[in-house]
Amino acid sequence: PTAASFGDPAHLLIGFVPIAIILLFNAFARGFMKSIAILLGILISSFIAGALGFVSLKPVSEAAWFHAPQLFFFGVPRFDMSAMITMILVSLTTMIESTGVFFALSDITGRQLTTNDLERGYRAEGIAAILGGLFNTFPYSTFSENVGVLKMSGVKSRQPVYYAAFLLLLLGLSPKVGALATVIPEPVLGGAMIVMFGMVGVQGVQILHKVDFSNNANLLSASVSIGLGLGITMYPQLFQHMPTEFQIILGNGIVVTSLSAVLLNLLFNHRWAN
Repeated sequence: PTAASFGDPAHLLIGFVPIAIILLFNAFARGFMKSIAILLGILISSFIAGALGFVSLKPVSEAAWFHAPQLFFFGVPRFDMSAMITMILVSLTTMIESTGVFFALSDITGRQLTTNDLERGYRAEGIAAILGGLFNTFPYSTFSENVGVLKMSGVKSRQPVYYAAFLLLLLGLSPKVGALATVIPEPVLGGAMIVMFGMVGVQGVQILHKVDFSNNANLLSASVSIGLGLGITMYPQLFQHMPTEFQIILGNGIVVTSLSAVLLNLLFNHRWAN
């Protein structure tokens, strides 16, 4: 929002293009073409933006074709207590977010989520974070927008994920491919993410639809939790004067919503049970 070009009519127009393309493919296409509507929306919009002069291929031309990853490029691991505590808090934050993603996927696929499924999901994230550290990348976590992709494509099999993971491993050896991904205009990505974030939000509404809101305990728990989460999302600087450790937890709307919902649910259920 602080960028000089923010709100520029040309950027707004480019941001609308992927939304329109995704909607058109979902309305009129069938089969495979419909399932890759989001990918087509990003690709076609990027070509249009490039034709209008909004894309620079200089990073692609300067990047090498092949580069083998180097373990511990930034140095061998060191154990620092403050850093460890911070990372634990961050991991708890991502775990709470991932739990919501797991439940959304359970609702979409129609598969009942078990404790074992949650444990496997958390374990996979932990292993991915360790591997990310080894290869000098960011710690990995679930990408909530993929819930929207799964919902729109209708593909619920894990098989494509295996193929995609193998393909990404190969493409990760080419800096030129990585540079190509960085030249996608931000308005194009923003437009596509509106659709994907919207799908995630609607999936959450569908899950809430199953809750009995005639029960005041459920109504108050959901109302207060969602209100707190939205407020923090709109004003993330609310806790800027608090210690960093608290900002990590309280500055994330999803985490605050989840924690408050759990605590209020325990409070009201305990009271109603008594």
